[in-house]
Parts: sequence; C-alpha cells; structure tokens
Amino acid sequence: MKVELFPFQEKALKELRTKVAQSLGDYQSSHTPQIISFTSPTGSGKTIIMSALIEDIYYGDEDYTDQSNAIFVWVSDSPELNKQSKDKIDRQADKINLNQCITVSDDSFDQDVLDDGHIYFLNTQKLSKTSNLTSHSDTRQYTIWETLQNTIEQKSDRLYLIIDEAHRGMRGREAGRATTIMQKFIKGSKEINPFPVVIGMSATTKRFRTLVTDDTTSTLRKVVITPGEVRTSGLLKDRIIVTYPEKDVVNRDMAILQAAADAWKDKCVHWDQYCREQHHAYVNPIFVVQVQNGTTDNISDTDLSDCLRRIENRTGFKFKEGEVVHTFGQTTSDININGLKVKYEEPSRINDNKEIKVVLFKENLSTGWDCPRAETMISFRRAVDATYIAQLLGRMIRTPTQGRIQVDETLNDVRLFLPHFDVKTVKDVVDELQNSEGAEIPTDVVGEELGNQAFDVWSVYPLNRSNNRPSTKVVEGQMFIFDNPEIGKKSQNIISKDEVPVSHNQVTTVTSKKTINDKNSEDDFSESGSTNVALNRSKIIKAINDMGLLTYNVRSTVITNYLVSLYRLAHLLTQSGLDPDAVQNVLNDIVEKIHAYINKLKKEGRYDDLAQKARQFKLSTQAFDVFGKSIKGSQSQNLFTTTDTDIDRQFRQADTKLGKEGVGNAYGKEYYDENEPDSYEIDIILYASDKTSYAELLEYAKNKFHALDDQYRRYTNNLDEKFIKQYNKVVSDGDIISKHNFETVK
Repeated sequence: MKVELFPFQEKALKELRTKVAQSLGDYQSSHTPQIISFTSPTGSGKTIIMSALIEDIYYGDEDYTDQSNAIFVWVSDSPELNKQSKDKIDRQADKINLNQCITVSDDSFDQDVLDDGHIYFLNTQKLSKTSNLTSHSDTRQYTIWETLQNTIEQKSDRLYLIIDEAHRGMRGREAGRATTIMQKFIKGSKEINPFPVVIGMSATTKRFRTLVTDDTTSTLRKVVITPGEVRTSGLLKDRIIVTYPEKDVVNRDMAILQAAADAWKDKCVHWDQYCREQHHAYVNPIFVVQVQNGTTDNISDTDLSDCLRRIENRTGFKFKEGEVVHTFGQTTSDININGLKVKYEEPSRINDNKEIKVVLFKENLSTGWDCPRAETMISFRRAVDATYIAQLLGRMIRTPTQGRIQVDETLNDVRLFLPHFDVKTVKDVVDELQNSEGAEIPTDVVGEELGNQAFDVWSVYPLNRSNNRPSTKVVEGQMFIFDNPEIGKKSQNIISKDEVPVSHNQVTTVTSKKTINDKNSEDDFSESGSTNVALNRSKIIKAINDMGLLTYNVRSTVITNYLVSLYRLAHLLTQSGLDPDAVQNVLNDIVEKIHAYINKLKKEGRYDDLAQKARQFKLSTQAFDVFGKSIKGSQSQNLFTTTDTDIDRQFRQADTKLGKEGVGNAYGKEYYDENEPDSYEIDIILYASDKTSYAELLEYAKNKFHALDDQYRRYTNNLDEKFIKQYNKVVSDGDIISKHNFETVK
C-alpha cells in the first residue's frame, strides 16, 4: 500500500485475512457458503482496508501463501460509489495494476467466465431486468448472470464477492430493489448459486443484516472496528459544529451565509499558516453550498448570483474560473453565475482537484463522495431534509492530513450552517446521524445559536458517556498553564471572578485584572491591569520538551511486532536525516545474524541435511472405498525435488516473515555463491523457519528499537509536525507503554 495503515486498520486487516482464509477453506470442505460481516464506522477507511486485504491475498504474507489468480467481484448500489472505490484502489494500492480493475460495462461486457487475477466492479443498477447486461442480444452471447454462474462453478476456489456499504444511499422502493438483487449473490436464485465467500462492509451491522436474513444457510463471521478505536486514531475531526439562527433573525439565509463565509475564510487563514509553518502541502479548504431545487425555467430557487456575490464581498476573494464548480444532476453544462463560468465536476473528483474552493450542489453528494477538504458547509434546504444532511455530514468528517492537528484546535472541526433549522431540528440531524451512519460516528456534534457560542453538545455517543463541552465554568483564583507567556519567569496570572477566559482553540489574549508579581520582575503590569498578553503556545511546548520531560501513551495491545516497528523507525530516522544510515545498519545486523546461524549449522554438520529437506517435499497417497472408508495398506509416500519456482516462493515467504524489507536480497548481495546460485535463498528459508533464531531476532529488534528511540527522541522536536506524528505513531505501535515528548500525537 502507498499509505501506512492506522493501528486499528492493521488489526482489522489481520482479522479479515484470517477469517477470509478460514471461510475459503470451510467452503472447499463443506460447500457451505461463507459470509464475513465487516462493520466499521463512517470515515474509518473501509475501502483502504479492503484494498490492503486484496493485496495480501494476491501477494501473500508471512502466514498465507499468495493467490495471484484470485477473482474479486465488487458490488455496490451506485456507479459513482464504484468509481470512487476503483479510484481509491488505483491511488493507494501500489501492487494492484490498473488493468486488473475492470468496470463491468453494460454495452461491451460479454464473457463466458471472469478472468483470473482481476477485480470486477458492478452495481445493482446494471442488474435490473431491463438492463443490457441481463439480456441476450446480437452482440451479447452471455448474460452477466450466466458469466457469474459459470465462474462460481469453475473457479469457486478463488472467487470472492465484496458488497460495498449495502444500500446506504437508497431509500424506499429503490433500496428494496437493491436489497433483492444483493440477496441473489448471498442466498442464490434461479440465475446463480450463492457466492462461495461474501465480504459485506458497512457502517453498521444492522444495515448488512437486512441482506443476510435468518433463512440463509451460510456461515457468518464478524470483524468489527469500534468507534473508540477510530476516535483515538486522529483520522476524523473532533467536532461537527452546527450553527442555526435565532428565532427573530430577519433574512436568515443571507445572515447565516455571511457567518458561514466568515468561518470558511478563517479556515483558509489557519490552514495557510499551519501549512507554511509545518512545511506541509497546502490544504485548500472547500466551502460546500447546498442550494434549493429549481423549476423548469429556473435551475435553483436559491439566488445563485447573489449567493456568490455575498461570499466574495464577505471574504474579499475574487473567484477565478475553475475555483467554483457545481454538481447539479440535471445538467453537466457550464453555468454562468454572477459573471463567472461555473463548470460541472463529478463529486468523486472534487477532493483531488486542488483549484476548487466552492462547490454548489443540490442532492448528489452523499453517495460516492469523499472530501476531507470540505470543512465548511451551508445548506439552504428546509428542516425536513435532516436525513440527507446527516448522510452528507458523514462524508465530511475525515481530516485532510490523516491526523489530528496539535498546534491549532480550529483545524479539528467541521462547520455546518443551517438557516432553516432551529434547536429542535438540529437535534433531528444528530439523531439521523446516529440512525443512518451507524450508532456512533466517532465525532462530537455541537449545536450553537448564531451569535451565542456557549454551545450545547449533542453527541451520538451513548447517553452514559460524559461529553467534553467546549465551555468550562471558571473558578475564582483558578490558574491555567497557558495564561502566562513568561513560563520561565515568576510572574503568574490568576483569574478573578470578573473574568472569563477566551477559547484556547487559537492564540489567546488574556486581560489580567488581578496579578501576583515578583518584586524583581521587569514585566510588572500597570496598576489598571489592562495589559494584553499574546501567548506563544509552540514556544512553551518547546521549552518543556527541551527540559526532557516525557509523557506516556498506554495501549491495550501491541499492534505490530518489534521487527516491523524497528524497520519503520529506522526509515523515519533515515528520511529525516537524524540517522542517514539507520536502515542500512539494521539490515547489516540482520544479515550477519543469518550468516552466523548458517556457519553454526555447517560447523555442527547439520546444514547439508536441512538444505536437502528444503529442496524436497513429500507427497502422500491414501485410497478410500465407495463408502469413504480408508483401504488398509493403501498409504504411500514419495519424495519429490522442488522446482526453482517452489524455492522462490518459499524464499519470498521467508523474506516476508523477516519484515518484507529486502533482507533476503541484502544477504544474497553479500554472500552469493556462483557455484550454488540458490544457496542464499536456502539460507534465508532455513533461518526464517528456525524458531530459536527468529525469537532471538525479535529480541534484537526490541532492544534496537528502544535504543534508537531513546537516542533520537529529543531531537525530533526540531522537525516538522508531520514527521513528529509519524514518529509518535511508530513508537506507540511498538510498545504497550511508550515514551514520548511532552507534546505527543495520540
């Protein structure tokens, strides 16, 4: 994968790989269809995990051999959702070739069976009785059902079905039709038998349970990612802040639009500052504007020109062509709005088009759309559309940087403005988030009345969970660590009962009325107590870290073994320049350990015998009578010499067990023998299969990992936040209790 999975994703991937292997094995022995229910909250990266699973099945890992001829059928209810999934695999799965992913076209697809080693994308809208795919014609010899049935009959040992998100984007009769079609794959029908192995991924078990009814004979296994696992990863925003108007606001549409434009501009300013200071690729936040439907003569009942003009006036931006786009379903043509040509853009392409700043849409963004850059939204829809708005919010809660921002809290929330909602109907949106997006989305939902930022928090968490409210009651005499910029001096600010501290979400200014000053301090306040103090949070944190103070992160389980963690840490140290030779030094150490083991075997006279065994395999034969009873004396065993291909496969498996870091090639480069070209591969196979040697290798990795961490931890403070996040993630994954600098990434 081109992206590194989060610990909770790695854990789910391992569970999925194990249960997929168990399911395929059980189907081969019993011919009972197998179902795996993969439940994961909205925004947790289900498609990325599934892409990694496909890679692991194709190429194998330390526990399972490769299955390069595997066939995957990826089914969803929407062509747009299919395209989004296919694009994600193309971008993120570096081992899957572009020509392996095939979108089944109702115009040209016509095959007897599906080809080995391919991923086929199919949606239920192409499977209706009136579809070209389901009918014979002069240009179609096989219907799609015949192709699938032939593949089930001939290739059941390598055939997998993936059901994507059940029917999340559908309602009513349309959803019922999609469910019926999906159930054909699971339960079978007159057209096809049930698929051998079905993997259903959804945000809630209830959603997938509508497909897997009680009358199915399939074996059901479950893999579940909890909201808590996603919440602690930093993958999603902390909050969704919903703003609605006061009851007596006049012209509420434009009043709320101006507030939304202010919030979006503030996001732009903060992202610009963060990206410059952290040397991060610029995040161009998107302002999403949901307008009302129109009539035959009018594309929208919302005054689009007035809307765009007010955004420009409020923000000071003058939009250029390409910065404002629309996704109106009834037309893909350009629209002239306030003198600007506004082009149509497919929803799945919006996030990757870095020029886009404003998106105008009506109803077609909730399915097949994923846009972490969409950080501010206003909806001119009426309060009856709570369900749709909730579905859309579920697509906006991912973080653009795939991690929580430590230095600026304003970048950890999503802003939603609803001119036609009130306190009650905003609560309906929250309830609908719970119903449609899966019991708990791992993000707090906060409601605020326009002009009143003493928020009431409505959360989709269980009622017994105590919410962290943004506002805090101030106790007279209470002290805050960040209330004093002169952290190294003796001057301290104390809050009096007449003061309320402002939000710590940004650089704070405090007016102190009551202070205790050191008589020798050069920073005495004026008697009036009206001195403004600007805090520099980053300098305070740096001062604490320079003192070598530590914080500890505690995990319930270790996600990766020390060998994997050591490689990751060594790569980070090499890439950052802290230790340019870290990776090579680790590889050299392991190569010498392998060489020492091989020399030991040769001195003990055991090497030749073990090498010969590695080059041979036993084939056993047993005869049975017609009643399945074994025939006495029919057992036999024969020795066969493995081929070069078999040795290469064992070598790849051994190299994978040693961390997939090219240890085998590094060893071959150092100790290749021209007289026995495959001897270095045999050496790697023998070393990886020796339990004592492998245990010693893991112990070396543990000690080396901790030594490198202790040696370089303090020096990471001088690097950018992106590196610090990666560093802290690697260290956290390596230990149940891990040591970090004071400012750490959870």
